[in-house]
Amino acid sequence: MSKLPLIVGFGGMNAAGRSSGFHSYKRMVADVLADQDMASTWQDLAHRMGLADGTTVDPEVIDAIKTGTLVRRIESFDPDSLRYQYKAVLNGGQETITFTLRKSKMPTRIPDNWLVEEQGNKVTITVTGELNALLEDRVTFSVTSGGNIPSGFEPGKLYNSRFHPRGLTLAVYGASDALNSMGLDWDEVLGHIKPDQVSVYAGSALAQVDENSLSGMLAAPLTGGRVSSKMMALSLAEMPADFINGYVINSIGTTGTSMGACATFLYNLRQGMLDIQQGNSRVAIVGNAEAPVVAEIMEGFRVMGALAEDAQLKALDNSDTVDNRRACRPFSSNAGFTMAESSQFVVLMDDELALELGATVYGSVADVFINADANKKSISAPGVGNYVTMAKATALAKAILGAEGVKQTYVQAHGTGTPQNRVTESHILNEVAKTFSIDNWPVAAIKSYVGHSMSAAPGDQLIASLGVWQYGWIPGIKTIDHIADDVHQTNLNILTDHHFAGENGEDYKGVILNAKGFGGNNASSLVLSPQQTMSMLSKKYSDDVMSAYYNKNKLVSQHAVANDVAACEGQELIRYHFGESVMDETSVVMTPEVVKLSEFAVSIPLATENPYADYS
Repeated sequence: MSKLPLIVGFGGMNAAGRSSGFHSYKRMVADVLADQDMASTWQDLAHRMGLADGTTVDPEVIDAIKTGTLVRRIESFDPDSLRYQYKAVLNGGQETITFTLRKSKMPTRIPDNWLVEEQGNKVTITVTGELNALLEDRVTFSVTSGGNIPSGFEPGKLYNSRFHPRGLTLAVYGASDALNSMGLDWDEVLGHIKPDQVSVYAGSALAQVDENSLSGMLAAPLTGGRVSSKMMALSLAEMPADFINGYVINSIGTTGTSMGACATFLYNLRQGMLDIQQGNSRVAIVGNAEAPVVAEIMEGFRVMGALAEDAQLKALDNSDTVDNRRACRPFSSNAGFTMAESSQFVVLMDDELALELGATVYGSVADVFINADANKKSISAPGVGNYVTMAKATALAKAILGAEGVKQTYVQAHGTGTPQNRVTESHILNEVAKTFSIDNWPVAAIKSYVGHSMSAAPGDQLIASLGVWQYGWIPGIKTIDHIADDVHQTNLNILTDHHFAGENGEDYKGVILNAKGFGGNNASSLVLSPQQTMSMLSKKYSDDVMSAYYNKNKLVSQHAVANDVAACEGQELIRYHFGESVMDETSVVMTPEVVKLSEFAVSIPLATENPYADYS
């Protein structure tokens, strides 16, 4: 029997706030939650955004929090004053051009038409004829909407993050938040498993692309900057996993990242799920961190026609002003997607270990299906692969939950807010609903709240889904006032308002997360509710085992709540251990049967039997 990968921890940060404690979810559905449910979330955001120090948050601060969260005007750069340089050829006509430079700024190769005269530590240069130059300008960027993390929050200030790219500071924060949410000490978890029974699959689809990483490195020769020794290494796409292993959890286990454009989180989720199902790992930390709200990156997507530009949004509204809040409009009249930043992580654990430790179960990953598009005319266009992934995920839901149970699922759509997506994805979902006799399949699209965080986007969807099973509301698409005429919806219920899912979301036994990526990277995952998961576990394990689990879980849940309360008060623990417990060649002892590492109490066993004996 395969082990069931249980979700026992989750954390991160996006435009809606902190993931653990369901705070980012609660920010999305704040208008239907009770004041007592929202109090801790407002407190958490107030501390994070530097708006308040105490425990009580007044209405004025709440208004400021609302203004500084979710999709809004870009804050990571000034769209009205974007630095730009133009190539120019200067010509003095019949006159020469004269200017002064420091000697240290002189080019190595002096042009033939330059006359250079030294004057102390400076030189005077006289140019006869033409002078090639770059003229600096400030331009207005045509896209001003984005999904920045909450205003004023800088995760790199919470630990010693010297010159770390923003994406990596988000990764450290997200992984720490996920571990804190467990209510279990990480060393206690390690004490119950072998050192190599941990998997970490994490990355960034666009790599690290700010001034401290790839963008700064590539621009330095043309902008007069300096390339540092960190830039190249920290730019790599798998660096979030490397940081987590090396500085957060002290892991000797399996590591890496699978890349699938905007479906990448689900690609990594599949890797962690398989490791646990097959018994290769007992714990898997899965996630992605992306910080692409960078002008140069956004320009690349803009010229593809992918982003919602201000002029297009104004035209949709017949207005002279852009409504940044409503930039992302899935399944409605729309213009393009909205770039966002996010870091989302989940901790998976095999069912036996989770019960042994008393870990809180937030849900389980039944499976993740990945299929390509086959031959296609355009590499960026959608294709047939997503029909396959959605059909497989829905068929599995029917197999697990039954013909009626599959109707107790809903869909977290990719829902980018592009004209092409609204047609193609709605057709896929509608045809799958018809095939499985689902008449009114609820469809959510949370990019309308937090934007499109590229590789981390399915993680945003998953975290929002876990919140549904805690507070009972599926977030509606509140940025739209109608469904576009070309959207297929005969068997769909595209939610334009929050949808009550029963107490603790009990009306829905599962959710299908759907993701589509450039290049034909399609992924759909069936995630089962905590109630459904516990029902399945109670059938596999005896009453005594389950009773012992519930007793252990009381203390674990208390610890998790205490960690959340501390974070809401601005006292969260960021796990970053640079230079601690470092091992070298003197730390390793080997025999033909085991490898023993000095920093781990349990040895790593080596193979002693031929696994392919049947072929001998």
